[in-house]
Amino acid sequence: MALTYRGTGNLQACQLLLGHTQLESTVRYLSIKADDALMMSEPTDI
Repeated sequence: MALTYRGTGNLQACQLLLGHTQLESTVRYLSIKADDALMMSEPTDI
């Protein structure tokens, strides 16, 4: 799952695939910093 997250940056997709109800659980499972995860999951304006 960590490879999926690193490849897509889609934290919510990983959360759904893992069946987690709380985003914090997914962040902990993937061993990433919460701030980094939230920053990557925010939409970007181009």
